Amino acid sequence: MSTFYYSSPQEEYDAIVVGTGISGGWAAKELCEKGLKTLVLERGRMVKHIEDYPTANLDPWDMPNGGAPTRETKRRKFKQHRTGYTTNEAHQHFFVDDLKHPYNEERRFDWMRGYHVGGRSLMWGRQSYRMGDVDFEANARDGIAVDWPVRYNEMEKWYDYVEQYIGVSGVNLGLPQLPDGKFLKPMELNCVEQHLQKSIAGKYSDRVLTIGRTAHITEGTKPGLGRSQCQYRNRCMRGCPFGAYFSSNSSTLPAAEATGNMTLRPNSIVHEVLYDEDTQRATGVRIIDAETKESIEFKAKVIFLCASAIASTSILLQSKSDRFPDGMGNDSGELGHNLMDHHFRVGANAKVDGFDDMYYKGRRANGIYIPRFRNLGGSTDSKDFIRGYGYQGGGSRGDWTEMIKEMGYGKDLKKALLQPGGWTMGLLGFGETLPDHSNRMFMDYEKLDEWGLPTVTFDADFGENEKAMREDMKQQAAEMLESAGFKNVQTYDDIGGMGLGIHEMGTARMGRDPKTSVLNKYNQVHAVPNVYVTDGSFMTSSACQNPSLSYMAFTARAADHAVSELKKMNL
Repeated sequence: MSTFYYSSPQEEYDAIVVGTGISGGWAAKELCEKGLKTLVLERGRMVKHIEDYPTANLDPWDMPNGGAPTRETKRRKFKQHRTGYTTNEAHQHFFVDDLKHPYNEERRFDWMRGYHVGGRSLMWGRQSYRMGDVDFEANARDGIAVDWPVRYNEMEKWYDYVEQYIGVSGVNLGLPQLPDGKFLKPMELNCVEQHLQKSIAGKYSDRVLTIGRTAHITEGTKPGLGRSQCQYRNRCMRGCPFGAYFSSNSSTLPAAEATGNMTLRPNSIVHEVLYDEDTQRATGVRIIDAETKESIEFKAKVIFLCASAIASTSILLQSKSDRFPDGMGNDSGELGHNLMDHHFRVGANAKVDGFDDMYYKGRRANGIYIPRFRNLGGSTDSKDFIRGYGYQGGGSRGDWTEMIKEMGYGKDLKKALLQPGGWTMGLLGFGETLPDHSNRMFMDYEKLDEWGLPTVTFDADFGENEKAMREDMKQQAAEMLESAGFKNVQTYDDIGGMGLGIHEMGTARMGRDPKTSVLNKYNQVHAVPNVYVTDGSFMTSSACQNPSLSYMAFTARAADHAVSELKKMNL
């Protein structure tokens, strides 16, 4: 990808896209392919596919201390580091510097960020699941928060469209709570996972174990910069030089650039959407150049905010005017509220006897998935909590390191070095978090960053429903492992703070009523229809599935709607 600059900051575009991650890349692709001259703004540095993945092919012995984080990394990324996600020098350069980009916590929140072209599309977990009507109808059914303004039949074709473009491998199961998709051939379960799969099928009528649905190419190729099949290296978070997993850098941004309609500008910190009181429309955005600290305005007919749930909502909160004294689109007072994230780090692990003559090939960048089976009606309903959860996890063999402290020297040690350890199996629960107005983020105008902008403060935590759900998540994981004949089953529950799931969402929710929501069913700000927000901000409830596939589907749908409305002169 090239980087384009221009001489006239006042040049007007058809569209502006803020952010280059999962949602921003899709917005750029769709708008450019539909003929709109589009300015794409990224607050961070340029990252070019392959060229800027410096550790993609390094082995542990190629890095000092095997890639263990340095003292300087721990010092500068102390919040990022406390999660464990950045504890390797092989990929820490894709996570932000907490000293340079501070935030505040009234209650702990682990905000994981990547400020560069591609955003977290380079580091995401790639698990890709559809939401179904059990999710879209949940709030209305339970009398919680507000109703989703869409249903699955409106989204199905957009899920189809996105999956076929990015490449998602998986298995169709025929489950209404986890709609089927357009999948590439699935990755394989190993022998221990297959054993658990058969055990669950034989003992339970309400649940099934399958391979995870993941955005990796397992056959053929997909559009982008030479995207080819997964090489099973499991070095994904470093950036994939094969383009095997979906990222903006290897797929949607190259597609946008190929149209000749995209202007990409890194180091551009958007902090305000400009508003015209007479037309009641947004006119553009105001940025600070991250390098020169110059303030610049850019004009456009339509704005797509795709900077991530917290960043996009921060921009709206800072976009104040006589019409919107509390932030653009905040007539409902819900902007910044209803912050959600999935709760996890609960489940069970076990040792597995047998299968000593079996192993697996490669480093599969995927695990197993057990779809939601709670509160779907009848015997699946719980009296202790509403909504549900799924499990991720997998089986694997240990290695020689567990033998070292027990072994001496000589032939026994050498033999141990060549023998894989025993099998283990783990089930990790991912649960739905209910929307709650008291869970929020807001701007602190007293604590400013180095560009003079207000910093984000988090005030959110999990509630009683989530905590009750976790008891069941732990118990059912243990029961399934024990039923399969696995040994030494150990449960755990370490809820931590919100944000650890890296699925922050809900801070500018969509809904039917402008009095109780920020966005309408097409992701438009109710009161400013030429501003669309298509990252995790729009989520009205969290469901229990990984949400990125839904962000992409809603973004593609919103872009289609925006172009149609522009042609009708409605924006």
